[in-house]
Amino acid sequence: MKYVIGVDLGTSAVKILLVDTSGEVIQSVSKPYPLIQEKTGYSEQNPERWVEQTIVGLKELLKDFPTDIANIEGMSFSGQMHGLVLLDEQNEVLRPAILWNDTRTTAQCQQIYNVIGEDKLLQITKNPALEGFTLPKILWVKEHEPQVFERVKTFVLPKDYLRYRLTGQLHIDYSDAAGTLLLDVGRKEWSTTICALLDINPSICPPLLDSHDEVGTISLDIAQATGLSATTRVFAGGADNACGAIGSGILEDGKTLCSIGTSGVVLSYEATPDKNFNGKVHYFNHGVSDAFYTMGVTLSAGHSLTWFKEVFASEESFQQLLSEVNTVPVGSNGLLFTPYLVGERTPHADAIIRASFIGIDSSHQRKDFVRSVLEGITFSLHESIEIFRKNGKLIDTIVSIGGGAQNDDWLQMQADIFDAKIVRLTSEQGPGMGAAMLAAYGCGWFNSLKDCAANFLNEDKQFNPIPVNVEKYKKLFLIYQQVYGQTKVLNKALLEFRK
Repeated sequence: MKYVIGVDLGTSAVKILLVDTSGEVIQSVSKPYPLIQEKTGYSEQNPERWVEQTIVGLKELLKDFPTDIANIEGMSFSGQMHGLVLLDEQNEVLRPAILWNDTRTTAQCQQIYNVIGEDKLLQITKNPALEGFTLPKILWVKEHEPQVFERVKTFVLPKDYLRYRLTGQLHIDYSDAAGTLLLDVGRKEWSTTICALLDINPSICPPLLDSHDEVGTISLDIAQATGLSATTRVFAGGADNACGAIGSGILEDGKTLCSIGTSGVVLSYEATPDKNFNGKVHYFNHGVSDAFYTMGVTLSAGHSLTWFKEVFASEESFQQLLSEVNTVPVGSNGLLFTPYLVGERTPHADAIIRASFIGIDSSHQRKDFVRSVLEGITFSLHESIEIFRKNGKLIDTIVSIGGGAQNDDWLQMQADIFDAKIVRLTSEQGPGMGAAMLAAYGCGWFNSLKDCAANFLNEDKQFNPIPVNVEKYKKLFLIYQQVYGQTKVLNKALLEFRK
């Protein structure tokens, strides 16, 4: 039996999968690492923690491996998008990585619009200037930490730095590069126009490659530290959302994905780069060669539920917390939650907006709040689906992965709010499975990623919309959409009181 490894470098942990030729997950390991949040809106990590925990995880993954370690043929990666890792001449890290959910760069986003213009930016990158993207972070460091910036030789994104540490090879794949605001998405090349206008030396942009491209083998040091064979082939990998799409079979037109992790994503396959969503949703290069995907993002999806649990039910499991959700009616007895804990991305590119519970009264119990959190997260994701539909996309079947796929009540809620059939897969591993599939394809196990998906992925259960619930949620969604506009001014006024 042959095997591959998929490494998913997430925001809170690295998850590592050992997968065989049938797509079965033989072993999985997850190793956490902390966030660094020194101020409101700041979110950073020490890249060394990613490396340390990945090495520990790989060693643990392989400690009881029953056969010749050389049977593990390949490894690939999925990674949190947009995070900025700055390296010097010796490829040493210059400062903590600034992550995707860091919102300090509002002024730099405006600078990008002032210098480049919104229309030209959308023409080149297919995306608006948002705080989470990589380019505003580069400009922030350039302005606020010039002594650091003058030492920058190159930048990479999180999984690319991890791959460099395992192989000694420094690259970035197209799917992650598309989230930097420096890539000409249609032409698949770094934009010298954007670099010139913003006085950024294009030489800091690393070499580009496809997600399935082979970059080499792991180093002898890493082989000794982990127990892997030094002949283990390493493939580039992709952005977590691109890998989540691959690992869920979103590999042709008409396929749509709902992924609920720390953030939440609604993603749909696109065969060409020429559709125009006017920047309302993201438009990125896929992990599949010469393909693309459109994507809407909720910044605090699973994070909203985790926050609620940590604050109000820290001693309980998520299963306990959600155990009474099905006893609460649609609409949570008149309680509405907006999941703007760290700002919002789609459709409101707003780093200042914050979350709300609307309609609280003394009859509400904790279970009402829990259901309203789930409904609010799902409403936020539904805003992206509505944008897709208004632009002519048919969305009637959605593959759901992540935390939102672990609870049947939440999956039924998704079916009712999205008014679409929801599919759960038998082995729901998302981005980690996508990374493993890239390694399997790169190793030549299959002729295409579609063939790999046909062998690796199987449907577990379907959830169909309940008409009476669909109608109730349509009314409630109209109310939900009003909350942003009616709390925006209040949240701006409260800004000076945040620590």
